[in-house]
Amino acid sequence: MEWILDGLVTLVGGAVVGAYIWSVRNHFASDVMPSGARVIAAAVTASTIIMLALTWLVSQPLPAQLAGLAIQLFSVWIFYAAIQASRQARLRFVFDPEHPHSLVEQGPYRLVRHPFYLSYSVFWFGWAIATWSIFAIPSVIVLIWLYIAAARLEERNFEASPLSSDYAAYKARTGFFLPGLG
Repeated sequence: MEWILDGLVTLVGGAVVGAYIWSVRNHFASDVMPSGARVIAAAVTASTIIMLALTWLVSQPLPAQLAGLAIQLFSVWIFYAAIQASRQARLRFVFDPEHPHSLVEQGPYRLVRHPFYLSYSVFWFGWAIATWSIFAIPSVIVLIWLYIAAARLEERNFEASPLSSDYAAYKARTGFFLPGLG
């Protein structure tokens, strides 16, 4: 049974990382790929390798695998809701220093300002739970730290853009990564 769940966790993990790669090429738009985006890509690659190794080389309790898988699937729902809500916006790459050209306020953006980073964070947390290994924690911490840094840069870009007053009102009514927690 464990190897079946290892396979499911791996399948979902691979599909999610593949969806992230798809989104970089087909959903987000910037003139160049910023160096910060390259750092995140390297961290995602390294974390994927670590999580795969832990998934297959370490024995996990059934409840951890099931909970981790459920959390991963929840992150997929957030990710695709964010894709649908921002399809027309042509959002910029992570760590792009340019000012944003649009503000998305529908879908999950009604509740949180950074649903993509939220979905990524939830995904890595879920995979770490599924591995049930302390060795997964550093990867999750590094990635969440990078996502928070990217979100803060995006907020500064909004605040310095022609959308600053609209963004200030939006920021006052939505949470950063969690609904109701600015």
